[in-house]
Amino acid sequence: IYDSAVDRASSLATAARDGDPDICQPPVEATDAEFTGDTSEAAFADRVRQVKEYVRDGDTFQTNLSQRLTAPAAVHPVAAYDALREVNPAPYSGLIEFSGRGERWDGIDLVSASPELLLHRKGDRLRTEPIAGTRPRGSTVTTDDAFEAELLGDEKERAEHAMLVDLERNDLGKVSAFGSVEVSEYRRIDRYAEVMHLVSEIEGRLRDDCSLADAVAAVFPGGTVTGAPKPRTMEIIDALESTRRGPYTGSMAIFGFDGRATLNIIIRTLVRHSDRYHLRVGAGIVHDSDPIAEYEETLAKGRALVTAIDDALAEQRLLVEGEGE
Repeated sequence: IYDSAVDRASSLATAARDGDPDICQPPVEATDAEFTGDTSEAAFADRVRQVKEYVRDGDTFQTNLSQRLTAPAAVHPVAAYDALREVNPAPYSGLIEFSGRGERWDGIDLVSASPELLLHRKGDRLRTEPIAGTRPRGSTVTTDDAFEAELLGDEKERAEHAMLVDLERNDLGKVSAFGSVEVSEYRRIDRYAEVMHLVSEIEGRLRDDCSLADAVAAVFPGGTVTGAPKPRTMEIIDALESTRRGPYTGSMAIFGFDGRATLNIIIRTLVRHSDRYHLRVGAGIVHDSDPIAEYEETLAKGRALVTAIDDALAEQRLLVEGEGE
């Protein structure tokens, strides 16, 4: 398997270096793409209110509620990924193409601009970086700074962030040596093209009797994309969301032969299924969440990916027009 993977990587590198046009599929006909949601604003707001009832009843403290946006797959995943890297660079981006490989997931491709780290392992060190708390980017430095100050000072966001950091500390503690788990960075601001996030960093030392598989099992799925407590909250998500999540809030991972591993959380990710792109976007719901504001937050999180598709379509349209001259 290893030799086969090396041969394939070598052939792809050679094709890319030589400008081989067959390294990816030719562009399809350029058309307009418009994302439509599986949940109206009113329906999403009603589900937010249902989650708040679950919170009042003690079933959940926080639930990440999502909706699915869908558009025609009018651009190839490689073109979409290139555009996404330009529009919204993210530290845990990735592209996986299953199409044409005859595997169980044939016809599905993942184009991810994930900002969130589920787990990193190097030697016996473990790290996770939960994201909880979002504001849109400002159009000027002044408004951007104002949004940052608002995010850092918002009591709801601070309480939600603290709760999820505590959840991730507990998860990491299941496989870490006693006394080794620490919050190495708390509530920093990470900025992206359309939004800014509140992020913390938690580290621990893997116990001698635990493996990488144990560590993944301890933290998966990420608490920031489910809620707390995880088991009951996932039941609530399954009951309320219109469609199954699929790859959304799972992980894309790199595993090294030296034992290193990096796993993202699949958010801000386009999933191509046959001739459609699906994009799921969510928001964390707590007892004092505003239903309409939470709906608007989901749209803000998806805006960079929609922009990337628009940019890829525009470039593709120029290529098609150029070929016709």
